[in-house]
Amino acid sequence: MEVLQNNLPYILAGISTGGQYALIAIGYTMVYGILRLINFAHGDVFMAAGLIMIYCYTVMPLYVSIPLTILLTVFIGFSIERIAYKPLRTAPRMSIMISAIGMSYLLQNLALYVTGGLTKYYPSIPWISTPVQVFGAMTKRVTIITPILTIVLVIGLVHLIRHTKIGMAMRAVSKDFDTAQLMGIRIDAVISMTFIIGSFLAAVGSILFFSNYTGVTPTVGGMPGLKAFVAAVFGGIGSIPGAVIGAFLIGICENLIKGIGWTTFSDAFTFVLLIVVLMFMPTGLFGEKVTDKV
Repeated sequence: MEVLQNNLPYILAGISTGGQYALIAIGYTMVYGILRLINFAHGDVFMAAGLIMIYCYTVMPLYVSIPLTILLTVFIGFSIERIAYKPLRTAPRMSIMISAIGMSYLLQNLALYVTGGLTKYYPSIPWISTPVQVFGAMTKRVTIITPILTIVLVIGLVHLIRHTKIGMAMRAVSKDFDTAQLMGIRIDAVISMTFIIGSFLAAVGSILFFSNYTGVTPTVGGMPGLKAFVAAVFGGIGSIPGAVIGAFLIGICENLIKGIGWTTFSDAFTFVLLIVVLMFMPTGLFGEKVTDKV
């Protein structure tokens, strides 16, 4: 019991961090599920959402800043798909990957130009940033809100995918891109909606993440984006439940390692865990088994 009490702050922080990784990881896994493409710029969309919120909050009230941040982040995600990926729809996969990396560096350099390379500090959001006590451990209210909000958003997303026309179209495109196109499904609209949903979740994740870790730099999206990608692969890329479970596991393990004093190795653990899992389960925990037809 004493061990649990001592590690409770790290467990709570891990659940919170895992929820934030999950919201980013869903964007990776949805884009891969439909386009078979890793959107390397997704972590930088998350970073851009943080900067947009900082600049909006300096001139606007909070109730305007938050919706505007989400809308502008969605617009950035939509624009990336239209500018960097749509013209390369029939190009070799390597060309699309290079375009994704180029878009990532473009966003980072734009952020560098806007901020002058200086760290910008996220505003303290009333109520969300308020300290609370949970089973004797002090933490911010965002730590409690994050897993609840993540689960609600994931349930809403699963409902959208299973019970709406656009969701049915997404499932059809993810199963067979060419056949779905022949059946009259508007491929471009489906892909755009995928990027819009992913960017929306990244914007929400950024609000929760930067309420805890307030420093925003042009490269701050790199590590959370990479860990979210690892979570997506760990859970089985293309699987939304897998991405969420993988993100929570990584978030909890990472913070428990910090709790035992091995902070230096917390990032390395994430990637070692991925290597070990892929050695025994190449498609991840919930990935579909691929069979080669002879």
